[in-house]
Amino acid sequence: MPKAIVVNAVGGPEVLRWEEKAAVPPAAGEVTIRHRYAGLNFIDVYHRTGLYPLPLPFTPGMEGAGIVTAVGASVSDFVPGDRVAYAGGPPGSYSEERNMAADRVVKLPAAIDERTAASMMLKGMTAQYLLRQTIEIGPGDTILFHAAAGGVGQIACQWAKHLGATVIGTAGNDEKAALAKASGCDHVIVYSREPFVARVKELTGGKGVRAVYDSVGRETFAGSLDCLAPRGMLVLFGQSSGPVPPFDPALLAQKGSLYLTRPSLFAYTSTRPALLATAADLFDVVGKGVVKVRPPRAFPLAAAGDAHRALEARSTTGSTVLEVDA
Repeated sequence: MPKAIVVNAVGGPEVLRWEEKAAVPPAAGEVTIRHRYAGLNFIDVYHRTGLYPLPLPFTPGMEGAGIVTAVGASVSDFVPGDRVAYAGGPPGSYSEERNMAADRVVKLPAAIDERTAASMMLKGMTAQYLLRQTIEIGPGDTILFHAAAGGVGQIACQWAKHLGATVIGTAGNDEKAALAKASGCDHVIVYSREPFVARVKELTGGKGVRAVYDSVGRETFAGSLDCLAPRGMLVLFGQSSGPVPPFDPALLAQKGSLYLTRPSLFAYTSTRPALLATAADLFDVVGKGVVKVRPPRAFPLAAAGDAHRALEARSTTGSTVLEVDA
């Protein structure tokens, strides 16, 4: 009987329990995937703690890669043996095996292995919609990217640099700053010792940046607004430090007719064509070497609690995966 991480009550990492789950044949329109790796993302923490509530019990994990072992009725795009990956939900990738709607799954190109795929699908497709759809970044643009040494940050900063932008990143220490610099940042601000708003204004000659990409939330939100040029956009795509408190939207007008958006990957990949186009763009830049995905840190799937502790302690850089057969 396959095993999975199951959350029976929300709480700390200790609620991630390694349990047996009954195998169920794929329904019509589904495929069964034998996972090789599951991706670790901060949204998994939000689900585990109840910040983003899910019906109990549930298996976390929004990203995985593996092999198709069975297909349900009416599935024509996949056959057993196909190497596949997915990102964006529904949750359930912290498992040895699961059924997944076939229209949310993509085939992997020969050049991309399952470990790499599990470490980059959610983060890489997030980078794609941030830079190519939410606001289209190009030559002459200057952007600020918080947590530039993180999994999304390393991919997005390389990609933004390729698109011609000047990239300013923030990081928490010198080791992470070096990773951000190696990932395409023209300038890196170590926010533990430098006020990032003042430094951004200095680097831009007081003009500010066209876009700020902020996955940190409460700790950085006010400063992120202050880094924007008039009519600039704050793209708030996470809240690792906690949710942003309520504020008066008139503040956006006072600071220069600013834009604020709170996007999600699902909204940008809700249709099959949109999902395939987003994934294809990611596979293209990775396949060409424009974006280099560094080997991820790996934990055994059964030790998912240890992986969550490392993520919440901000001791991880880049991507982390959970290895199913470790």
